[in-house]
Amino acid sequence: MSDMLNSGVSGLLAMQRALDVTSHNIANASTAGYSRQRVDLAAVLPADSGGGDFVGRGVNVLGVRRSYDELLANQQRSAAGNFSRLDTYASRAQTLSNLFGDSTTGLSASLQRFTNAVQGVANTPTSTAARQVLLSEAEGLKQRLQTYDNRLQEISVETNTSIKNEATTISDLAARIATLNQQIVSTQNQTGQQPNDLMDARDQQIDELSRHVSVSIESQGDGTLNVYIGKGQPLVLGTRAASIVAQSDRYDVSRINLSYKSGSTTTDLGDSLSGGSLGGLLDFRTELLDPARNQLGQVTVGLTSVVNAQHREGQDLAGNMGGDLFSVGGARALPASSNTGSGTVSITRTNASTLTASDYVLQYTGGAWALRRADTGVAVALTGTGTAADPFQAEGLAIVVGGTPVTGDSYKLQPTAGAISGLQVLVTDATKVAAAAPIRSSVAFGNKGGATISAGEVLDATAPQLRGTVNIAFTSSSTYTLNGTGSYTLPASGVIAVNGWMVQLSGTPAAGDGFVVQSNTGGTGDNRNALEIARMLDTGVLTGGTESLTGAVSRMVGAVGVATNQAQNGRDTQKLILEDTTSARDGVQGVNLDEEAANMMRFQQAYQATAQVIKATQTLFDTLLQATR
Repeated sequence: MSDMLNSGVSGLLAMQRALDVTSHNIANASTAGYSRQRVDLAAVLPADSGGGDFVGRGVNVLGVRRSYDELLANQQRSAAGNFSRLDTYASRAQTLSNLFGDSTTGLSASLQRFTNAVQGVANTPTSTAARQVLLSEAEGLKQRLQTYDNRLQEISVETNTSIKNEATTISDLAARIATLNQQIVSTQNQTGQQPNDLMDARDQQIDELSRHVSVSIESQGDGTLNVYIGKGQPLVLGTRAASIVAQSDRYDVSRINLSYKSGSTTTDLGDSLSGGSLGGLLDFRTELLDPARNQLGQVTVGLTSVVNAQHREGQDLAGNMGGDLFSVGGARALPASSNTGSGTVSITRTNASTLTASDYVLQYTGGAWALRRADTGVAVALTGTGTAADPFQAEGLAIVVGGTPVTGDSYKLQPTAGAISGLQVLVTDATKVAAAAPIRSSVAFGNKGGATISAGEVLDATAPQLRGTVNIAFTSSSTYTLNGTGSYTLPASGVIAVNGWMVQLSGTPAAGDGFVVQSNTGGTGDNRNALEIARMLDTGVLTGGTESLTGAVSRMVGAVGVATNQAQNGRDTQKLILEDTTSARDGVQGVNLDEEAANMMRFQQAYQATAQVIKATQTLFDTLLQATR
């Protein structure tokens, strides 16, 4: 009879526990991060009845276990992190795409308006109004470029702020996970059971962390979880948490980089972090924002270089040689904050066609300077000795070093990033637009041969005799004199170059034929230099002379658009993956109210039945007492 009573009592207590757990599941059906729980039951070992038979003695509650699948949980975290990264990247990239790609105010449209204005001067070189339109479009292009540059700086500041916030959030989550690890260990030591709700809370914090940065998890025997980020840096080890701190870049205080701090040790994380919204921010800055600013600067340098060079070779309405149309900001050399020597570095641009959109790091090591790309670390060859008379030469830059550096000192070289901030239109008087060529050629009256002469092209606008009159007199079909002196042989190309200009003869001259090259006095209707400026805007002047300004702009705008589209498509695909993995995880861990309702009825009936067992035991006991009185 005692076995029957024990069985009934154990069953009653077990069903009460099952009902408690079921009601807990129902109450938390909508609680984020909650995992469905269930009671683990096992039969009590039977007792020997004395006759060789074993009689059961009821049920034991082994514990309350949560429904959890580590594989599905990790898959869902990975999908959430990838979606968060792509969502962050795509939204930021869309901002750049809208900035550059607008058909009215975009970069291509702004450059085209300036090109059209140059062509307008070429079409009507005597028109002061056309020249004024050119200057207005030049000012408009300057303002548009500076608007882009200012907006990129604002986006950079916004990105820095977001990176700081991400670092704070990650550090806070790490501290919470470490605290939950401590609570879980303490509770397990006290009760010998897993604290399911605490473990759910910890998983929820880890899930949240995975949306900010890629993580990997390692279970420990004491119930704690270790959390790693980046390239294996331990963010949480048991009950101890490290942190991610935001610090100014050692070259540029306006730029934020991240470091790993554990105890009193701080280590630069470099590019080791990935995934999540933080990875999206870092990837956006590295892959789109920094290149866009440098490429915009490269285009600006190329534009001002070719326009200025050609404008200096022209002649304005007053007959004066043209000067620079634009000025541009210089290249920058930023010293590292860790430098201990007294070295100095200055850089200037030497060739726009070989200039790249990359930044570089110049480092002093082993008694010598070495140059490498800042983004890839690839070494770049240096020629020259680095003195003012013989600067280092590399990829369109001249580098002069001085002072006394020490090993490890370094400088970040930015060839194009500061170009736009110093951009100005130098010509404000429409009459000073140099649309004409400073020289002109003519054929002497009475020439007998069939030779013709080109209008002339300026090779060196600074040549002192550029506009001096030169008479070319042929003494035979292949020899000629200049201003009555010398004897020169006409090359097969027909090119004659002297005094900073060149002309080309086509056809065969006869002895006694003459040609004159002289100053283009009164050449207000001449449009040759304006035509050359327009041609140079669509000629290969960048990337080693293989890419035009319009081509470079189209490539840059196109690259931003393609990256934005790819990120958006990737985000949409990853969203479906996230929904699938979340559904799979919730299928195991989530609360099904229909199932819980059925369990409630089942456990309630079992509770009532075991109560009847206890009642029957009482009846039997009372009957026995009455029989023995």
